[in-house]
Amino acid sequence: MLNNWGVGRILTSGVLASALITGLIWLLGQRLHGITLLPDQGASWYYWKLPEPTVWTRLSAWLPYAAHQLALWALIFYAQTRVGRYSSGLHPVNVVALGVNTAFIALHMAQTQLFYDGLAQDVSIFSSQGSVILLLVVVLLMENRRRGLLFGRPLPISAQVARFARRYHGYLFSWAAVYTFWYHPMEATSGHLIGFFYMFLLLLQGSLFLTRAHTNRWWTLTLELAVAVHGTLVAVMTSGPDGAWPMFLFGFLGVFVITQMHGLGLARVVRWALGLAYAFGALLVYGLRHDLSGVPAVGRIPAIEYLLVAVLAAMIWLGLAIARRRRPPEPVHDRGVGQ
Repeated sequence: MLNNWGVGRILTSGVLASALITGLIWLLGQRLHGITLLPDQGASWYYWKLPEPTVWTRLSAWLPYAAHQLALWALIFYAQTRVGRYSSGLHPVNVVALGVNTAFIALHMAQTQLFYDGLAQDVSIFSSQGSVILLLVVVLLMENRRRGLLFGRPLPISAQVARFARRYHGYLFSWAAVYTFWYHPMEATSGHLIGFFYMFLLLLQGSLFLTRAHTNRWWTLTLELAVAVHGTLVAVMTSGPDGAWPMFLFGFLGVFVITQMHGLGLARVVRWALGLAYAFGALLVYGLRHDLSGVPAVGRIPAIEYLLVAVLAAMIWLGLAIARRRRPPEPVHDRGVGQ
């Protein structure tokens, strides 16, 4: 019975299934080589979209995306209102969520083969990248009290803000994963395959709400660190070995050293060793490139993420404060003589 599966079995099965589906994308992608695309026009240009889209190619992406998104939001709402308890195995609603994601993955495969275009035809490439960054930033905010933000020290973010993020993060994370999933056609380039594999892991995580697998700290850390692998490999593929890949690698690993490793219960000597290995690795890579002046660039990604955490926390706090002020006052009952 699926509800008796342990955390390890659930996650192992999910990762293997994600790898197999990624392999199927590669296999089917061989049929897409004949599609003619426009020349690359720079960093803000998404290359993999049809030169002459039609109403039908657009609807073929937008309608399934909307259905996929609404279905997952409905399942999250059902789980919060009707289930509400954590389990070591899978709830029936988790099985349904896994089935829904699998069905829409199959639909996207067919849609790519028949119509090709994803959402990228109508929205900016930065919206796809930004959705994943927002997901990572919300994780940092939610985990602030447990592991801190700066070397184990938490930012002074109110418990109410953290509770709000924890209660509603599933809806945001579901949007980030589903939107990015439907943004791209299921092409077989190395960058697409790596990206889709990462999206499948996020969809898997989003299907495991209210299970112990969903909150396993090593699994969630793996999902956070996977962006370093994805970002680095894509940077190498697009700009070559002399490109900006060290900024992505050491930028995301910098977040690990500053924040993420402090939630694992590691001994202080282990954390010092990891920090020193990180610093040595960054100096070595930039030194071999004869570009030690470029080392400060590794701080850009951590700086952006931490700034966004502060901005997001302030926005949530302000929104909650406005909601409290607009809430009608509690009725006052007269408990005088005769009551």
